[in-house]
Amino acid sequence: MITLDHLTRAVKAGPSGGSSDYDLNPTIKAALPVRSLRPAAVLIPLIERQSGWQVILTKRASHLKHHAGQVSFPGGKVEAGETAEAAALREAEEEIGLPASAVQMIGSLNVHETVTNFTVTPFVGLASDFRPVIDTGEVEEVFEVPLDFLMAAKNMSIQGRNWQGHRRQYYTIAYGPYYIWGATARMIKVLADRVAQCG
Repeated sequence: MITLDHLTRAVKAGPSGGSSDYDLNPTIKAALPVRSLRPAAVLIPLIERQSGWQVILTKRASHLKHHAGQVSFPGGKVEAGETAEAAALREAEEEIGLPASAVQMIGSLNVHETVTNFTVTPFVGLASDFRPVIDTGEVEEVFEVPLDFLMAAKNMSIQGRNWQGHRRQYYTIAYGPYYIWGATARMIKVLADRVAQCG
C-alpha cells in the first residue's frame, strides 16, 4: 500500500520533463503546424479512507461540446491574473464543491501538452472529507479510485483509434464501469512513474 510519505516524496521529486498527448505519436506531432498553447491546470485530489488513499475523479457531463462523458480531474483554463495552482483550486471548488481551504497541496507534476492546444499543470493535493456539490453544467458524476490501483503498471494499457486521418495511440485504465484515457491517463502515468522511481 502506498503511504503518504512515499507519495509526498514522489511528487516532490520534481519534474523530469514534460508529458504530452503526443508521447506515443511523435510522427503526428511532427506534422503539426506551430500552435499557440493556452495554460490550464487540474487538481489531482487524494482523500484518505479506511481502505487507503483514494483519487477523486469526475465524469464530464454528456452534453458538453468537448470531452463529453470523459473521465477527468477537476480543472480548467488559467484565468488572467491567477496562478496555475489558484486555477486548479478554483476549478475544483466550482466543479465538485471542494473548497481550497480543505486541500493541503503537496506539489505539481510535469506540465502536460494536450491535443486541444493546452499546457496543463497537474497539482496533487490532499483533500479533507467534504460533501461533493456537483456543477451539473460540467460534471455528471464524482467518483473515487484507489491510488494503489492507479499506480499499478499492470492496470494500464495502450490502445489506439483513428484520429484526424492518423492512428493515434494513448494510455488507458479501466476501473469498473469507468474508462480513463488520454490526458488524464497520461498524467496518472507520470505520477505512477515517479512513485515507482521513489521505491
